Amino acid sequence: MNKRLIVIGGGAAGFFCAVNAARLCPQLEVLLLEKTGKLLSKVKVSGGGRCNVTHAAPDIGYMAQRYPRGQHFVKKAFGHFFVPDTISWFAERGVELKTEADGRMFPVTDSSQTIIDCLLREADLYKISILMQQEVTALQPTADGRWQVQLQNSPALDADYLCVAAGGYAQADKFNWLKATGHTIAAPAPSLFTLNMPGHPITALMGVSVPKVLVKVTGSKLQEQGPVLITHWGLSGPAVLRLSAWGARELQQMQYTFTALVNWVPDYHENSLREEMQDLRRSLGGQKMHNKNPFELPQRLWQFLLQQAGIHETVRWADMPAKAQQLLVKNLVAMELPVKGKTTFKEEFVTCGGVQLAEINPATMASKLQPNLYFAGEVMDVDGITGGFNFQHAWTSGFVAAKSIAGSITN
Repeated sequence: MNKRLIVIGGGAAGFFCAVNAARLCPQLEVLLLEKTGKLLSKVKVSGGGRCNVTHAAPDIGYMAQRYPRGQHFVKKAFGHFFVPDTISWFAERGVELKTEADGRMFPVTDSSQTIIDCLLREADLYKISILMQQEVTALQPTADGRWQVQLQNSPALDADYLCVAAGGYAQADKFNWLKATGHTIAAPAPSLFTLNMPGHPITALMGVSVPKVLVKVTGSKLQEQGPVLITHWGLSGPAVLRLSAWGARELQQMQYTFTALVNWVPDYHENSLREEMQDLRRSLGGQKMHNKNPFELPQRLWQFLLQQAGIHETVRWADMPAKAQQLLVKNLVAMELPVKGKTTFKEEFVTCGGVQLAEINPATMASKLQPNLYFAGEVMDVDGITGGFNFQHAWTSGFVAAKSIAGSITN
């Protein structure tokens, strides 16, 4: 009798588990269930449609530190399948990856379709049955150590092995079918989102990007430095997205209402900038402030900051009033921006929360509570910052689960 593996979830982790399990154990029958009408939908939209496959991390320790939740877990898992393995796996199938200056890795085609086509070819090659519009409502262990998978609109299916790669859920009650297996669920919270500043005049600068900005959340230890993008609803960009990931639970408790403190010139603090201003008044005295921007900020932002400090277009550096200088210094190093609400970053919706990691073996992805049950991807309480980290966790956990399942059959 052939053994059957059912993989729940047609995303990156689910596909990687399915294709690798079928390849490593040819006698295994593999069924992949997807609850929607779309396969690999996050792969499609990731990286602006280019698919940020992974990150060129120098070592496992560096990589693990990019996960606000699950650092110790991924550190152990990466010992079994890491970035070089991901690069090799795709290269062996004709997909070459390239590294960008910030470490993000993309297919050389700059198209997510390349990754999707590769995974679909593998699924076809190993004759994986893909069933769409199949939502799982319950998982029931049978007396002989197998599983029965209850579906919303179809007859139940039996499996010898299960890999749950169903992704994250925004609401805790969506995890009830997994809770029923005895697993504990860490409550979900949104991660990787942008900050809304409704009605604030800064939103008029939408499209302005600043390469190095320090963003803090007042009343907390949360802070991140990096590129920031001003949008028509507030602030986005890598620094803000990292902040939202590290602060996912804390910001949820604040109900996304707080004050962001922004330093547009993070090489300065208030005292050093005040001294710099005195030097600038001397060296640039006769020049108009609006024309001369000594901090290499985008011109639109510089003029906005001058306007906020009440400095007219005709004012020269030597003639800047003391009160205006004080306000300009404050807005440059500690601009207070009231945040009210958040927005999903493009379509890259990531949640923290999921199956508690203490109940999963990182070397096999097997449940510690139930036999023949495995997990992969975002359904576990693991999430990374933006930059290819969530996909690397998907490839790693999918591969490790596949290898473990295949090994338990062939041994």
